Amino acid sequence: MPLPLVHHPAFDAEFDAAHRFPMRKFTRLAEILVEDGLVPTGFHQPVPALENWLELAHDPAYVAAVLHARVGGATEKAIGFPVDERVALRSRCATGGTVLAAELALEHGLACNTAGGSHHAAREGGAGFSVFNDVAVAAGVLLSQGSVGRVLVFDCDVHQGDGTARIFQDDAAVFTLSVHGERNYPHPKATSDLDVALPDATGDEAYLALLPELLERAMREARPDIVFYNAGVDPHIDDRLGRLALSDRGLAERDRRVIGFFREHGIPLAGVIGGGYSRDIETLSRRHTILHRVAAEFV
Repeated sequence: MPLPLVHHPAFDAEFDAAHRFPMRKFTRLAEILVEDGLVPTGFHQPVPALENWLELAHDPAYVAAVLHARVGGATEKAIGFPVDERVALRSRCATGGTVLAAELALEHGLACNTAGGSHHAAREGGAGFSVFNDVAVAAGVLLSQGSVGRVLVFDCDVHQGDGTARIFQDDAAVFTLSVHGERNYPHPKATSDLDVALPDATGDEAYLALLPELLERAMREARPDIVFYNAGVDPHIDDRLGRLALSDRGLAERDRRVIGFFREHGIPLAGVIGGGYSRDIETLSRRHTILHRVAAEFV
């Protein structure tokens, strides 16, 4: 059976090519996966996240503001773009995509979204190109349904998963782990259950050396029924917002070690793509497919 992959055309809200957020990567990423034969039976298409799902992680007033495209100017500034009807739909679909990927992971052991990882959105509102925190919503859905009892969020985006940490700071059922650039956004940082802050220019060797002990500790302390893996490619040396120095090979080995570890232990894993920033949409989109290519090695 092929790797279950989740995609929706609405993941791309079709921003202008000059925008700082490379929105077009979502369309090109899906196209590359199809062209390269990684989707032989088609994508799984999610439903837009339901309002009651979103309220598991976000304040109902904020959810309503997004759904009706009435987000205040200060919050839109923190997010980094206007939240119009198209962005609201995109955010709901990306969140629904992570919910679906989690459900597929519970069924098949492993599944990946072609979006997701909007980890700066906190309970009271969005920030840092994140409208809804898709992983937090998906974790809330699974927990509320009784599908799982414990969740691990293993976040390797170069920016700390501050929104996720804050949403679950008093929730013992969710263990938040973030490996990120020490000097990078956000400022100030939140407090995850486990934070690993890396100095600028950290490369493949130093990064990969951290993973064995980190994976063992996460497994021991979280005791998860499912793992949400944020495979951001912004630790790459060529990323516009990254400050770290991983190569394509280093990102692939990172993904291989994380996914392989949890699959060896029989823990379902749902992958999301996280951040990645470049004007070169083709190169960036192919870099994001590293997650899906590596995950396909384990099905």
